Amino acid sequence: MKYDFAVIGGGPAGYVAAKKAAGAGLKTLLVEKKKLGGVCLNEGCVPSKTLLQAAKTYHHAKHGSIFGVETNGISFDFSRAHSHKNQVMDKMRQGIAGLMKKYKVDVVEGKASLLPGLKVSVGEEVHEADNILLCTGSSPAIPPIPGIDSQQVVDSTGILNRDTLPKNLVIVGGGVIGCEFACMYASVGIPVTVLEAMHEICPNLDGDLSAVLRSELEKKGVTFKLNSKVESIDPQSVHFKNGEGSGNLNADLILIATGRKPNVSDLGLEEIGLDFDSRGVRTDDYGATNIPGLWAAGDVTGQAWLAHAASRMGEVVVNNLAGRKDKMRHDKMPAVVYTSPEVAVVGLTKEEAEARGLKVKTGRIPMGINARYLAENPEESGFCKVVVEADTMRLLGVHMIGGACSEMIFGATAMLETELREEEIEEIVFPHPTTSEIMKDVFMAVR
Repeated sequence: MKYDFAVIGGGPAGYVAAKKAAGAGLKTLLVEKKKLGGVCLNEGCVPSKTLLQAAKTYHHAKHGSIFGVETNGISFDFSRAHSHKNQVMDKMRQGIAGLMKKYKVDVVEGKASLLPGLKVSVGEEVHEADNILLCTGSSPAIPPIPGIDSQQVVDSTGILNRDTLPKNLVIVGGGVIGCEFACMYASVGIPVTVLEAMHEICPNLDGDLSAVLRSELEKKGVTFKLNSKVESIDPQSVHFKNGEGSGNLNADLILIATGRKPNVSDLGLEEIGLDFDSRGVRTDDYGATNIPGLWAAGDVTGQAWLAHAASRMGEVVVNNLAGRKDKMRHDKMPAVVYTSPEVAVVGLTKEEAEARGLKVKTGRIPMGINARYLAENPEESGFCKVVVEADTMRLLGVHMIGGACSEMIFGATAMLETELREEEIEEIVFPHPTTSEIMKDVFMAVR
């Protein structure tokens, strides 16, 4: 069958692009080999954040005496939390399916392969399209560690399918995924040790953020071993080396959280001459590949590794096809670590700005000066930092940790997108008392 627009992959890039294209009047096909929603809904963002919320709720209740909450008799039923997670996922999948039906997107279940001439084969059927969007997502990257195929080893997908708690957990990798699972399990009383090869956790973050996050997770009982390289795994333990020598950790469950890799295999990409490698499909800022009419978005491009970035990439592609000139602005893409406390960032760090030749000033204030934050998070550290251009006082970056800063970072993103300066931000009215006021008050500390 002939389509105006065909999408391979039903994740955040794919279903958003399909809906938008169909809404613009394009006859649209969406091919998904597993379940609508992709990794984010079925194996990542949604299930992990649902379980994190369950763990946070338990932790807050257990430590609620400062608020006058009686904490005797509080318990955590992980199987019920697991059941709630599955219900959330089912409801979201139904919602996506409903959207596809509403916008008259043809949804085909099956494994897709690309053929020359902008054609897509699914089983015995071949579909042709004027434009094709490739958004097949990513999978956990598994390092070549001896014994990594042991029974007690899981990746980020496998750990989300478990409905029982381990006696203890060892996490290989102290990035975003590792820290979120460390927070979740430690919050419900499971001993957690994180082995990180770098000198600090979440090394892509502002250094001050990473240090405070590590300190806060240590308060919850997480043990971090930095500069530690895993040598091997056996059925009882993990063997590693660091500056202190060799070490062994007994492990009931081992999570491999060493990043992700783009899904570029077994799609026919070599045969059609697509420009790609193990790091992903190469695209320009519009989502175009080296093959006219073939576009790519999301994790398969190896760029942002964020669900909302994938959705935005899909929107950019469709906007350009529909005649609205649009392009990606990756340096204004917000990111969140959904630990407790949360971390939220957007824009440049001081070091990144200076590397671009910019003269900058920074400001930092503790979250604890904010009334709403202090009332709700009396025992939690946190801060907000801004990076501004020295001459113009134009905002370049916002970096914060504490409370629910994930719900505030969109405001900072809007400020960056509109290139606001300090004096213009001062004119914005922030409701009081809200934690968001910290984004206005922090400019008092800019030096």
